[in-house]
Amino acid sequence: MPYETPQDAEDAYYDALESGDAEAMTQVWEASEEIFCLLPMAPLAIGRQVQQLWRAIFEQGGRFDLQVRHLSWIEHGDLAIHLIEERTQGQPGATPPPIYATNIFRRGPDGWRLLVHQNSPTLPPPPAVPSASRTAIA
Repeated sequence: MPYETPQDAEDAYYDALESGDAEAMTQVWEASEEIFCLLPMAPLAIGRQVQQLWRAIFEQGGRFDLQVRHLSWIEHGDLAIHLIEERTQGQPGATPPPIYATNIFRRGPDGWRLLVHQNSPTLPPPPAVPSASRTAIA
């Protein structure tokens, strides 16, 4: 399936994440040994290892319900770089910190495909200090 725009490819990537569909995920990535995926707490996956990584995640029941917000897009010629904020659904009353992702796409003869996905969690917010233990500074 050719993706007409980088956004089409990105939408397909997040749809595959949400549905846990390894075949749909494979279609999003460029068929190249140049691709790579780096996820927190996972080894770097390069080339064919990317398919194996996602297949393993989905076989273990990995499904992702993410809210995605675009922070920045750089598109020039046949390359597009998207900086994304991903937010997961947390426990009621708790909002987990965002994860920032970089998605790099390249346009080829079969449309736009994903070359690189890398994401990084942010540090959790510091614990709240109860007002009774705060010290006034004069």
